[in-house]
Amino acid sequence: MSNSFKNIEDITKHKPLILFDGVCNLCNNSVQLVIKNDSKNIFVFSTLQNPAVIAYLASKGDQYNNIDSVMLVSNSKIYTKSSAALTIAKHLKGWYPALYLFYVIPKPIRDFVYDVIARNRYKWFGKKDNCMIPTPELKNKFL
Repeated sequence: MSNSFKNIEDITKHKPLILFDGVCNLCNNSVQLVIKNDSKNIFVFSTLQNPAVIAYLASKGDQYNNIDSVMLVSNSKIYTKSSAALTIAKHLKGWYPALYLFYVIPKPIRDFVYDVIARNRYKWFGKKDNCMIPTPELKNKFL
């Protein structure tokens, strides 16, 4: 087991880890929104392109190999797609926790809507050539 793998396991025991597509404008803007509304400072972040994250997800099984949008890792549990987004929203300040009410909608329906947005995110919101680089003030929130 590599050091970075251990670090991800250790980190997610204490802080939920949000994994996101680092070249996606929608994803980067969503991360900025979470940072702004994470008043309890509970989340840490990493891009899905991070080699340590790639190795970690590979160790968790094939079901995570092709997911290229938001994921949440908390206490060794991995949330994907709409479940990740809604669980993240539940912990933010403002009206965002109200979005968690959509959890009552069956996951296949929620994920269908999520997948439509995810499939079109580059076309609708654009794509960067490189992953975002956190500012010095935010560097401690990123792996």
